[in-house]
Amino acid sequence: MSAVPLSEATSPPERRGIARDAVRLLVGRPGGVGHAIFRDLPGLLAPGDLLVVNTSATLPAALDAVGPGGRRLRVHLSTPVPGSEPADGRWMVELRVPAGPGSLPFGAGRRGWRLGLPGGGRARLLRGGPRLWRAQLELPAGLHAYLEAHGRPIRYAYAGADWPIEDYQTVFATVPGSAEMPSAARPFTPGLVVELVAAGIEIAPIVLHTGVSSLETGEPPFPEPFRVPETTARRVNAARAGGGRVIAVGTTAVRALESAAGPDGTVTARAGWTELVIDEARGVRAVGGLLTGWHAPEATHIDLVRAVAGRDIVERSYTAAAAGRYLWHEFGDLNLLLP
Repeated sequence: MSAVPLSEATSPPERRGIARDAVRLLVGRPGGVGHAIFRDLPGLLAPGDLLVVNTSATLPAALDAVGPGGRRLRVHLSTPVPGSEPADGRWMVELRVPAGPGSLPFGAGRRGWRLGLPGGGRARLLRGGPRLWRAQLELPAGLHAYLEAHGRPIRYAYAGADWPIEDYQTVFATVPGSAEMPSAARPFTPGLVVELVAAGIEIAPIVLHTGVSSLETGEPPFPEPFRVPETTARRVNAARAGGGRVIAVGTTAVRALESAAGPDGTVTARAGWTELVIDEARGVRAVGGLLTGWHAPEATHIDLVRAVAGRDIVERSYTAAAAGRYLWHEFGDLNLLLP
């Protein structure tokens, strides 16, 4: 796999004159790969298959900040400190420096720094670094009201412009909490959901609030809060028992389901924090397929994708995607893996 296998998607497809459900879809199976568009999905699945979707909504989690000496920074809220609640004000945060519409990492923060935030808010760095810090937020309003007034979506330097928060939401987004969009579900539309259900393909929700996903090379995923409802657990177990495939929509859905799965793949209702790291050695127990975006080859997300689909299918999919100039990042094309 080459270091950067795909072309960058710098804007939402609809901003490029392409419907959400018209992004390209590469299908990887043991017999080979095929090319489609996303709205073909109902015909690529079978009655009895179950799609598991993440209903977490994206927060406007990027805040302008002023550091010591008047240094201009950005603070990206990632997740509450593991074990705490959002209202406690204790958050894992990443410091960045502005770079056009996006930002770049800033690794020179110091314990005890007090950062000025918009509207009279403040953040104090407690411990951690150089990448993620535990910080105490002091906000003049409740978290969601404050972010709605002063935050913006997290975006990176490849972004072509400042896109509004609505562009970072999926059709399933109902529970605010993610620092970054669970982007594998972005191409779904209400009409496509109706088509899937009419074709006998079920959809079940989980919640996993994603932290900042710009992981460094080899950096494992951070703890994240998740919930697998009882109804979803029952439907996963019923689909597997009936011969249907349980297809996770995004790596977040894989992590949530596998965090609630026993050694035999039976899923039970669970909620809390997951520190699960999924790779080929660990494998997956409940998930039988994956719909995902394209990931940088050096990122640990690739280990999870290989755990679901196997190294051979993933390698052939990425080779075909590079040759076909598929687009990556959160506004890019998709890969359906059906091992």
